[in-house]
Amino acid sequence: MKWVIISQSVAILGAGLVFPFYILFIKEVGSTFSQFGISYGLFTISSALVHQWIGSHSDRVGRKLYLVLYAWGTGSIFLLFPIVTSIWQVYVLQIFLGFLGAMQKTSEKALIADLTNGETRGKQIGVYHFWTALFSGIAIMGGGYLIDFLTIEYIFYIGSMILFGSGFLILKIKEHKKEPL
Repeated sequence: MKWVIISQSVAILGAGLVFPFYILFIKEVGSTFSQFGISYGLFTISSALVHQWIGSHSDRVGRKLYLVLYAWGTGSIFLLFPIVTSIWQVYVLQIFLGFLGAMQKTSEKALIADLTNGETRGKQIGVYHFWTALFSGIAIMGGGYLIDFLTIEYIFYIGSMILFGSGFLILKIKEHKKEPL
């Protein structure tokens, strides 16, 4: 469970640098709030479309694969945002981020259930959420300062590097294989 907490806290740090300030980036591309709404809606809908598939597939192949794909895929997509020149490109990236986000959300929850025991599961989940929420808050505050001193493009690069690091930390997780029912 230790490596799940560490890797996902680091992943949230990388993603949290970017996501709260995403609307500023959209405005820099010259778009409107309605286009931001469409963009975020595409993210959410594309995520919804794959959650069930990810869940059942991760039951067969394991959760780590999807957590690594999320970290490295999101890190790769963050490298593309600074070169985006039009809103349709943002829309395409958002759809891919939605797929990746579903990989993370579903696999994270299933892995936590796999690695915790029923008697102390609530306590362990509380510890997990303490650390991930703490890192999320640090990321949001740090992202604000970074944008003040650098430019918004740099937070995409920094977030990408952190997410790639998270992917390597995910590789340290030991999954417990369950016997099929």
